Amino acid sequence: MRKASISITYDEDKLSALKLYLEQRGTQLETELANALDALYTKTVPAGVRAYIGMRSGMDEPVPKTRRSRIAREPDTAVEVTENE
Repeated sequence: MRKASISITYDEDKLSALKLYLEQRGTQLETELANALDALYTKTVPAGVRAYIGMRSGMDEPVPKTRRSRIAREPDTAVEVTENE
């Protein structure tokens, strides 16, 4: 799988603070950004496309089950029962 680089502009003071606090948590900005991009990719790209890309790149990425809507059923017919005394 080939890697691509992304370049963005961001407020310098915010970036410095973010890096500082991420280091205190034992992680790096690049790791957190990659995780966020992976989550965005999973949320945005359809499962079939992700599976195709996974097969092309040789990765065995499990395809999550898709939700299927339930078929609306008609409510059961109520039966009236009376007791004879």
